[in-house]
Amino acid sequence: MIPSYCDQCGTELGERRVEGRDRKWCPECERLVFRNAVPCAGVAVVDGDRVLLVERAVPPGEGDWTIPGGHLEVEEEPRVGAARELEEETGVRAPPEALTLLEATQLETVSDKHVVSMAYAVDVADTTGSPVAGSDAAAVEWVRHDKVTARPHRSHAPRRATAAVREFGE
Repeated sequence: MIPSYCDQCGTELGERRVEGRDRKWCPECERLVFRNAVPCAGVAVVDGDRVLLVERAVPPGEGDWTIPGGHLEVEEEPRVGAARELEEETGVRAPPEALTLLEATQLETVSDKHVVSMAYAVDVADTTGSPVAGSDAAAVEWVRHDKVTARPHRSHAPRRATAAVREFGE
């Protein structure tokens, strides 16, 4: 959501050209009002040529399949947040130090929400627990990495599933 008012004083924002870009500006506070991306992280659990996917139960992307993940908490390291999200959404636990970074990238914008996401992978042998749909998940399933596109999915899910299998699978 593009801010219209200053979050500190409530004054209606104007615009000012700064460093070659038009930016929101508070004339009362005389400061720039930034609109930053939200940090998120997720984990692809790999078992041979399969990855553990969740079906999103809430917007954005309700009904889409993707690797388990979500928002990082304030002061939470990305690996720790990714492991927490994995457990919350699937019941599967992985030690943060066992996670391998696949990518860090800006994802597609959904509903004017900008996300920078860190994707990790872990071998199923380094996890504990049985998959069960948890918070934000309508379902959880093992899916062959080359079959992710056969169901509704987030655009980054096939790429991340394939990268995870290359790292740990087959």
